Amino acid sequence: MSGPTPESELTSLERTALYKSLGNPLRRRILDYLGKHAEANSTVLARELGESSGTTSYHLRKLAEQRLIEEIPEKSGGRERWWRALPFTHTTPDPKTMAPDEHAAAEQLARLKIEVDTGLFRRAHEEYRGPEGWAQVQRAGTWMTKDDLHAFVRAYDELLDRFGHAPEDAPDGARHMNLRFYAAPAPVGEWTGEPTGP
Repeated sequence: MSGPTPESELTSLERTALYKSLGNPLRRRILDYLGKHAEANSTVLARELGESSGTTSYHLRKLAEQRLIEEIPEKSGGRERWWRALPFTHTTPDPKTMAPDEHAAAEQLARLKIEVDTGLFRRAHEEYRGPEGWAQVQRAGTWMTKDDLHAFVRAYDELLDRFGHAPEDAPDGARHMNLRFYAAPAPVGEWTGEPTGP
């Protein structure tokens, strides 16, 4: 079974197609469903997402072409094809290096992510029940060099690997968690004494 193409090997055209796929609302819903439920076929997705099976089948094939999902051979037979999501990570390159079509697709995807993440940010505050609850909010400001920042990001990735679980290996009581990390230098003159916490 082949996995996703390493991001270092993606061409600008392939990245453009990837951003367009990830920015397609229905394809994102399909990927979200597979992420939460591990597997599905076009009929299941059609029922759960309120689409026709022909539509979900088309988008499943497109996602498979980009190696974002793969068929489950042991469950598939005849016209019934079952799918599962593939592990996927991608780091968007510097926008200054992008071709115009790639930049436009990346911007469209970024706008969609911002909308989704804004909703998640609101939910985290609304569902916050103290430091022992499921919803957690952390905001902080500090001084870092660029090397410090990059080391922090690597440590963040290591923490995700250390504490996260694949769906099939998740222990009892585990829930699918949405986590986001953003960091940007404060504008010159902006107050940086951000308190830690929600």
